[in-house]
Amino acid sequence: MKCLTSDELRQMYLDFFKSKGHAVIKSASLIPENDPTVLFTTAGMHPLVPYLLGETHPAGTRLTDVQKCVRTGDIDEVGDESHCTFFEMLGNWSLGDYFKKEAITWSFEFLTDEKYLGIDKDKLYFSCFAGDEDAPRDTVAYDTWRSLGVAEDHIFFLPKENNWWGPAGITGPCGPDTEMFIDTGKPACGPDCSPACGCGKYLEIWNDVFMEYNKQADGTYVPLEQKNVDTGMGLDRTIAILQGKGSVYETDVFAPIIAKIEELSGKKYEGADEDTRKAFRIVADHVRCATFMIGDERGITPSNVDQGYVLRRLLRRAIRFSGKLGIAEGSLPAIAKVVIDKYAHAYEELRFNENKILAEIAKEEERFQKTITQGLKEFEKTVERLEGDTIDGKSAFRLYDTFGFPIEFTLELAAERGLKVDKEGFDKAFEHHQELSHAGAEQRFKGGLADTSEQTARLHTATHLLNAALRKLLSEDIVQKGSNITAERLRFDFNFPRKVERDELDQLEAYVNEAIAAGLDVIEEEMSVEEAKQQGAMGVFDSKYGDLVKVYTIPGYSKEICGGPHAKNTAELGHFKIKKEQSSSAGVRRIKAVLD
Repeated sequence: MKCLTSDELRQMYLDFFKSKGHAVIKSASLIPENDPTVLFTTAGMHPLVPYLLGETHPAGTRLTDVQKCVRTGDIDEVGDESHCTFFEMLGNWSLGDYFKKEAITWSFEFLTDEKYLGIDKDKLYFSCFAGDEDAPRDTVAYDTWRSLGVAEDHIFFLPKENNWWGPAGITGPCGPDTEMFIDTGKPACGPDCSPACGCGKYLEIWNDVFMEYNKQADGTYVPLEQKNVDTGMGLDRTIAILQGKGSVYETDVFAPIIAKIEELSGKKYEGADEDTRKAFRIVADHVRCATFMIGDERGITPSNVDQGYVLRRLLRRAIRFSGKLGIAEGSLPAIAKVVIDKYAHAYEELRFNENKILAEIAKEEERFQKTITQGLKEFEKTVERLEGDTIDGKSAFRLYDTFGFPIEFTLELAAERGLKVDKEGFDKAFEHHQELSHAGAEQRFKGGLADTSEQTARLHTATHLLNAALRKLLSEDIVQKGSNITAERLRFDFNFPRKVERDELDQLEAYVNEAIAAGLDVIEEEMSVEEAKQQGAMGVFDSKYGDLVKVYTIPGYSKEICGGPHAKNTAELGHFKIKKEQSSSAGVRRIKAVLD
């Protein structure tokens, strides 16, 4: 087995699939384009959903990439040996081209051939979909592994919960997968030990997804006309395996970041107690993730809603644990600088946005210190009101929820004064809050990129006209900072330093409705990135497409690089109405609009 650096693995993977006829495309933004189902790009497939559903990709039917991803569902788990919020996903794609046999054969070659990873095939195990009432047993995948010389007892048939992928939202492309595992050498946990039991004997290294179905809103699975392959190999986890490390935090990816934290704290990671190591890992992970969020081509800033709220939570958790390590206030930008230096050659947007990254992190550190000061005052008031020796759960949660005062601070300060905290009551209040938030999110995040309905296409086209109107009537410097489209409405974020007044909103509406009334054909063309730029096409998302891009032109109004569904003629749009204009984050405004 080869011991590769993260840079070597990243390049080797792309070169391998390029040799198999795949076009290398750049990572898409961490902030999904026009997809309300999730806050962040959570998997390699996410930005490619329209193409998995049949739209033609400018780069062709065979693609390979390294996708930036963020998963924040288990932020509180970060600090152990394995959890990370940011990660890179290596992927290769077939859009109606090759299918199971080729995908599995190439996966096996890359894993076992001495020219590539060179893993002993006897250490590899595989799982296939066992079949159920929605889809049959995947005998094709099984037979292909067997034809490559894999022993029968190295293949497991597992149910949907283990060997099925997708959809990314409520509806969309999905299908069975076959997963690849490496034997960690741990003993089997029993006679039924398998990759499904989670005992640690089998560690997943790669996943080939066979997108054969489209899940409908009623829960049924309809076969896709275009069958696709979507694969994913986590770079961080694979590097840990290849470098023989028990944790991703001990690989070359994190080495310079951990070293900087050691320098700033005066403490050593190696040999430290578990609490100290946990603090190191939290600071390293959260600063890395925050750096990529702010430095993204659709970069966000800390706020109290959506992506900005997650970013704020990450930074404040990093600030708190850096304090536990004895790191001086205002030091997180120095750690972020190390992250930029480590990754900028692969993700040039980090270098381009370096000043913004460092400034936003510094500002958030300053804000949090004010929050702590205010929280301390409220803590004192809470203590003064106490009738016994216990701070009740509701009061502890109020300190956390209303004033941003971490529960750990409340526990520590209470202990210093010989007081108790009803932690169980706090946990119940917190869980109730999470349930309400989750229910609200489920209600809010319906549809997504998989929704290619006529109404979504109309709203997508209206978004282009709104963007053109803003640049024409308010400022040529305006660029899209975010877009979120459901079947009911569009939401468009853009840079602007002040509130857009009502008379200005009326002018924007009139401009868009003028274009709709003109009944203009929406022209779709494929061209090179350079040609698109020469023609003046707008596009903040061109990095994900590669050499060829799709350009949609509404003559006299708009010319944009885009990959979503569109109306054929502006007359299909109906009447455009702005419902709301508000602040999204610092220097960014948000417009919500509908088509009647």
